[in-house]
Amino acid sequence: MQWSDALGKPHDRYPGSPRIVSLVPSITELVIDLGLAGVLVGRTGFCVHPRQAVRRIAKVGGTKGFSIDTLRALAPTHVIVNIDENRREEVEALRDFVPHLIVTHPLAPRDNLDLYRLVGGVFGRESQAADLCAAFEREWAATTAWLTGVPRQRVLYLIWRQPWLSVARDTYISRMLAAAGWDTLPVLSSVRYPEVDLPSVAREADIVLLSSEPYPFREKHRRQLLDELPGVRAALIDGELVSWYGTRALHGLPYLRRLRRELANSPAT
Repeated sequence: MQWSDALGKPHDRYPGSPRIVSLVPSITELVIDLGLAGVLVGRTGFCVHPRQAVRRIAKVGGTKGFSIDTLRALAPTHVIVNIDENRREEVEALRDFVPHLIVTHPLAPRDNLDLYRLVGGVFGRESQAADLCAAFEREWAATTAWLTGVPRQRVLYLIWRQPWLSVARDTYISRMLAAAGWDTLPVLSSVRYPEVDLPSVAREADIVLLSSEPYPFREKHRRQLLDELPGVRAALIDGELVSWYGTRALHGLPYLRRLRRELANSPAT
């Protein structure tokens, strides 16, 4: 049996003992959760979950600007990359010595199902992947049922400050939020992570969400925004639970349900 990656390239089940390098934090977590920690030989410095498991795994640098020489020395059979997180030219340089490059690009929550099957299938973890698929379907069904009684809201999801950056609707983040009834602003964007005019767009939103990553928004930033924009409502949100795909989506969907309930019951301050 074969499984296709984000570029449509088919991948067979690997017959030997793999040596995997993951250049994507959420994929590193997925690989370990599939029971493959023992064959994961390399990761980026941003691959920090699960914390105990990743400590013994060699770092090759960042998701961008990773060390080709360090990665080559690990003699990987497979390197897993992502279209958004890794630079194309750096990934292309790996083709000279990496037998198998697996390219990922989830754009919506349900893309996690194919991601589980791809990684689980290539590395002989079909049963574990099926368990993850079943768990995801349960959370998706629970979220869909819950959403029938929840009004949709417009949100401005901020990932950076000065300049203020948000997310376009064709991103995984935006579609995760949409699953919880939050429709992101701006409605239209020619770029996936657009710069926004904060005062005007924030006033169009029912709520401004300040993500914990990549910019580490904290309570002081929320208070500052409220002082500068009276009448605007703002809240902090765990960026990992919204932007990380893989197994983190199993926690992200119930988290978004809880957060919406909490915000609905909290004063607008």
